[in-house]
Amino acid sequence: MIKKKKPDNVVFNEDTQRYDAAIKPYATSVGAPKITTTDTIAWKNRSIHKINHKVETKYLELKSAYEKLMQEFEYNKLIFEATFSFEPIIGQVYHLYKRDNNETFLSIIAPEECNFNALGSFYLNAEQIWEKV
Repeated sequence: MIKKKKPDNVVFNEDTQRYDAAIKPYATSVGAPKITTTDTIAWKNRSIHKINHKVETKYLELKSAYEKLMQEFEYNKLIFEATFSFEPIIGQVYHLYKRDNNETFLSIIAPEECNFNALGSFYLNAEQIWEKV
């Protein structure tokens, strides 16, 4: 028995012996719209660039905040290790000095009013954290 081949534009399944154009996941007629794949590479590249920029910006913000926090910690450590014989008042500015024997001390006397080796002036804020003036 000779098999008769169907034309190319007819969708016939040889295994099931049925016409199954309606169940195909792709276009089967000549007049069907062209199937094109979506170019996602440009979108991926834009997204990668955006997320890299966002992560880098966040990293720089965190790094800056960390450096500020460490500087604040060092100032507070320096002042709390210094000697002083009074209780500092919140909202006042005090001055840190260094003696010849490298001992540090806190004073209410401004650097313009004395000849001590000044390390800096500091303000005690409401949270009792020293800030450099």
